[in-house]
Amino acid sequence: MAAFAEQQLDALVSGMYREGFLDEQFQQIRALDEGGSPDFLVEVIGLFCVDADRILTELTDLLNQPAVDFQKVDAYVHQLKGSSASCLHALDLAKQRFYELSKRLNNMIQLEQTVYAYKAGK
Repeated sequence: MAAFAEQQLDALVSGMYREGFLDEQFQQIRALDEGGSPDFLVEVIGLFCVDADRILTELTDLLNQPAVDFQKVDAYVHQLKGSSASCLHALDLAKQRFYELSKRLNNMIQLEQTVYAYKAGK
C-alpha cells in the first residue's frame, strides 16, 4: 500500500515539476522539513493556498472596478510572484492554474500522509 502511494506521489510531484507547477523553491521548502513529518508541508501548502486565493480574489475585485488602481494590482501581483498583468484573461488563466495546483497539492498531501502513516506503523 505505501509503496503504491509513494509511486503515485513521486509521479504526481514529477508531473508538477514538468508542467511548471513546482520549482526549486518547492525543493527548498521540502528540505526544511528534516523530520519527514507531513504536517510541515501541509501547513506550508495550506498557507500558500489560502493566501493565493485571497490575492486572486482581491485582484479580480480590483480589475472589475470602473477605475482600476494599478498600484494595488501591481502590489498583489508581485505578492504572487512575477510581473504585473493588467488584463482579466491573464488573471483568469492564473486562477485556473492556481486551482489546478491546489487540487494536485491536496492530492500530494493525502499521499504523503498515507506514506507517513504506513511508515510510522512499522
